[in-house]
Amino acid sequence: MPTAEEDRAGRRLARCVATVLRHAPDHVVADLLGRLDALPRKYLCRDEWLSASTVTLLLRHGDAQDRQYVARNPHVVGRPLPGLPGPARYAARPGPSAELLREAGPGPLAPEELIALLRRHPRRPRVPLALLRMEHAPIDPGTLLREHAREPLPPAAVEALLLAGGLSRETCQALLDAGTQGTDVRRWYRPAVRAVRMGLLTCEELVAHVAPAHRTLLLSDLPTELTAAKGLRWNLPERTGMRTAVARALRPLREDPRLWAELRRHAPAFRGTLPVLVARIVRGTLPAEPAGGPGVPGLAEAVGSLAPRAAEPVAGVDRELALASLAVPMESVQEDIRWVRDCLARGLLTGEDVIRHKAPACWALDEDHWLGDVNHPDRHDWATPVLAARSEADRLFALALGSDPDGWWRVAVTLPDFAGTLPHLLLRVTEGGSVSGRP
Repeated sequence: MPTAEEDRAGRRLARCVATVLRHAPDHVVADLLGRLDALPRKYLCRDEWLSASTVTLLLRHGDAQDRQYVARNPHVVGRPLPGLPGPARYAARPGPSAELLREAGPGPLAPEELIALLRRHPRRPRVPLALLRMEHAPIDPGTLLREHAREPLPPAAVEALLLAGGLSRETCQALLDAGTQGTDVRRWYRPAVRAVRMGLLTCEELVAHVAPAHRTLLLSDLPTELTAAKGLRWNLPERTGMRTAVARALRPLREDPRLWAELRRHAPAFRGTLPVLVARIVRGTLPAEPAGGPGVPGLAEAVGSLAPRAAEPVAGVDRELALASLAVPMESVQEDIRWVRDCLARGLLTGEDVIRHKAPACWALDEDHWLGDVNHPDRHDWATPVLAARSEADRLFALALGSDPDGWWRVAVTLPDFAGTLPHLLLRVTEGGSVSGRP
């Protein structure tokens, strides 16, 4: 039985590790999860804002106790765990309608007949789910993927196949390749969101397998016209995780404006994945003129939001006072939140400023400590500073730690007791100097 002090230390470490894992690549996340002792690992599974990719890797590499703790976490939505939505929930729906039974004919359905019926109902996953519950011969994954490569299945059918379960990870990844499917397909983003929401794939795996490349870029910043209606979409933590993964794939472009211009020119017509496109841009092996084709609505805005840009200088005594105040916590968290919100609303501070100047670093990385309770799914009124802060934290972590799991671990275990800012912490850890609590 742990003492009260050990329990408190385990909670603090778990909270800081969960915060750091938001910015780490998948292999680093898996490594750090394996280094946690039982007590902080338990509290990590219960963390309030556990990132979607961390949940997926916990389910994939963890044991039954990890899955039980995650299942009891009320803030983890959409994972196929006891008491949470998944294949069992959809199996409890009413059976196929009489009209659908007449269309399908007497069963059992052959794989080719089932795939043809899935193509005929492209609007919502409800009818494809009903079809998959009808008596049919087992679909061989090879046959399914060959048919999908010949003519991509509608997004509703892909989403239904993900929800029905039983597919291997490799099959799920291959189904996210839309090939030559047109850009005007409605709700094309739902299978990608569903794969993350169900814990099937991480955001980094989405970036590696979603095709064409422009869809990956759009997933980082879905156009408003696609998500205006009610329905499945990213919540704010999932959106920040996707932007982190996409920005990591775009890192080879550095800050070279010529390479970013090539990305804007070739992304609309490129049929491969985003990492392949970036690699070909860096090597200079793309054709001089991109293939012709229709424009992609929202793509220019998505690339612009990810491209590096110089910060606009904001002068004045009020800004200097606001920056200085970030290093001096106020008497209560509520007062601190009100002050930071006011400075953000007045344009005196940005999300990047909070990451660079707020102390301690663990508070800067956790938006709840400077924005309050803003992460309720689809009810976020402060998305801009959150996205800016996450992007700046991603940049600082990548610059200081790269893909070194040991460096990430040193930051995670130092973070709970460190009193300085995040850049100061990263400097101390990478240079091997003192990492005491004094800034």
